[in-house]
Amino acid sequence: MLQGIELPPNVPDDDRQYCIDLGLIARRERQLQIANRIYREVLPRQLTSILQDSLQGLAEQPWFVLADSSLDMPKLLAAFQHFFRENSESWLQRYAYHEAGPQLLLQAFLQRIVNGGGRIAREYGLGRGRTDLLLQWPLTARGFTGPMQQVVLELKILHKGKVATLAAGLEQTARYADQCAAAESHLLIFDRNPKVRWEDKIYREAHQQGDRQISVWGM
Repeated sequence: MLQGIELPPNVPDDDRQYCIDLGLIARRERQLQIANRIYREVLPRQLTSILQDSLQGLAEQPWFVLADSSLDMPKLLAAFQHFFRENSESWLQRYAYHEAGPQLLLQAFLQRIVNGGGRIAREYGLGRGRTDLLLQWPLTARGFTGPMQQVVLELKILHKGKVATLAAGLEQTARYADQCAAAESHLLIFDRNPKVRWEDKIYREAHQQGDRQISVWGM
């Protein structure tokens, strides 16, 4: 569910119904979704709590805040690229659900950042093939009642090749950015093929989708 893909066929019916009965997930619009916004926030934070603690020193440095109090997103995502390359294999082995690991690592990384004053709105849904994140960062002492930097981050796992994944991802990112009225948008594509060299996985590209410029980050 964190990935936004269909549930595998071997998920026992009793397990799925147990999560529904607990109120963790719910059936809406003919699909399963995390039940409410509180659980969308709590579940990924709980799953990555150890990682978040390990990032504390990095996130407490002011290197990611610009003079106008906004987040330097290119610098921040470039730092995550480096972190993901250096640490992803060891951290992903800790998760029983390796496919969702990249999304969880990014959310843990960002959570340490926004704990200093911002917040992340998360959207999950089966069948969409992606995870939608909206990062909101206050720009003045008025906090969330004043002007805010709003950044859309769309996360996708590379399954169908780069061309198809990129085309779908750009369209989805632009649509979500329009929905959120976000001025800045980024598409992160994770290539989990162990046969592909890191030199080919790591890249940054600028793409135009309609009237929006979207930064694409390969991982």
